[in-house]
Amino acid sequence: MEARTPAEILAYTSDVGVAKAQRKIFPLLILAFFAGAFIAFAAVGSNTAAYNLLDKPETYGLGRVLAGAVFATGLMIVIIAGAELFTGNNLIIVAALDRRVTVKQMLTNWFFAYLGNLLGSIFIAWMISQSGLLNYSGGLLGGITIRIAAGKTALSFFPAFLLGVMCNWLVCLAVWMSFGAKDIIGKAMTIFFVICLFVTSGFEHSIANMYYIPAGIFAKVNPDWVAKAGRTAEQLASLNWGTFITKNLIPVTLGNIVGGAGLVGFLYWLALGKRKKAE
Repeated sequence: MEARTPAEILAYTSDVGVAKAQRKIFPLLILAFFAGAFIAFAAVGSNTAAYNLLDKPETYGLGRVLAGAVFATGLMIVIIAGAELFTGNNLIIVAALDRRVTVKQMLTNWFFAYLGNLLGSIFIAWMISQSGLLNYSGGLLGGITIRIAAGKTALSFFPAFLLGVMCNWLVCLAVWMSFGAKDIIGKAMTIFFVICLFVTSGFEHSIANMYYIPAGIFAKVNPDWVAKAGRTAEQLASLNWGTFITKNLIPVTLGNIVGGAGLVGFLYWLALGKRKKAE
């Protein structure tokens, strides 16, 4: 399979960043809505595939691997079908560092991509909560959905930030490597293993959490699912829209930006971009 060199990936990433930063707001919102929905669908499949394994300590690790394998489908759809994912769009910083787009253009893309991702993710979370899917195994899938969401809103700020950094370091590496592949199979393979790694490791992805946490909030109104969640009343009370934003989205999003824009985009540009200009 033919592939681009790292320096060629950097140049291609800059080109992609220019195209993304110049996209009009309305199509950007539609494509961002798609990306939020695609990642949410991946989260649904991930939970559905692994919830029985996640319910037992002796099979928990295996469940994470299976969840990661299924979840990787989400980024494959985003990259191959075409959509605007905030975390992947952190790589627009390469075009900004090349002075081909302005910081304002980059931040505008990030804002509307984030907004569209949020709308798409919550839409899928609501549909799943109303569909009856969470009744699997006598409501155990609903209970696991609540448990995952409660765990995410129980994180302290700094751990959530660090988990966000490591997550988008890997997500943007998956995007970066997919830019290196020139065919669909190559893109799918590079995405699969890196995304499986991040999910298996338990890192925090802001856009995925836009499904996981709202799905748990919607699910906790059902007493049968709550009974399967194995969480105290205090833990359930701390799972709400306010903690979704303050305890998870804010620190995880900041971490995602540092991991993606900083540790991938900026450092690769620093290592390869300046050398290229000097040559």
